Amino acid sequence: MPKKKYYVVWKGKKPGIYEHWDDCKMQIENFTGALYKSFESETNAIRAFASKPSLYIGKANAGTKSKKTSKKPLMNTISVDAACSGNPGKLEYQGVETASGKLLFHLGPFEEGTVNLGEFLAIIHGLAFLKKRNLDIPIYTDSVTAMKWVRDKKIKTNLERNTITEPLFEMVDRGILWLKNNEYPNPILKWETDSWGEIPADFGRK
Repeated sequence: MPKKKYYVVWKGKKPGIYEHWDDCKMQIENFTGALYKSFESETNAIRAFASKPSLYIGKANAGTKSKKTSKKPLMNTISVDAACSGNPGKLEYQGVETASGKLLFHLGPFEEGTVNLGEFLAIIHGLAFLKKRNLDIPIYTDSVTAMKWVRDKKIKTNLERNTITEPLFEMVDRGILWLKNNEYPNPILKWETDSWGEIPADFGRK
């Protein structure tokens, strides 16, 4: 059985990470100047997508970059983050301008939630925020899990759905529906906390 591959499209009809070649091919076919590459692990693919393609295109050791990076974050972006008092616990999320830290949106607190669910909703809120304003700039998140959930258009959580968590899950349902019904040009990038410090949208409660 062939090894599973992950396909990074830096430049194409819809930049992102794809698990199947046919999906990747749809993004690059008949697209002038398309930039893409396959990786053998999801972690390496996510790291590569958050980096410049020149670091990977044409390099035999692609995907073996060290965790630390000397590159700087893109400033013409927005950053999102979530905070939870306990996990699960009271949850809120927000989005800010990466360069200035200016608050763009904030939601919560929800009575009970998890950080991953908050990060997931924050990304979708960011995508909808940018789409409404016809902006194609990237979104930074420090959650690999939320990036995967957005890409898969589904969540995987152990949080129980009950009367307390129902408002949060209703938001998640609407978010998933939005992902299924909308296209967006905005790359979702991994914030490199080890190199850059806390993401600008961080709530500062650590």
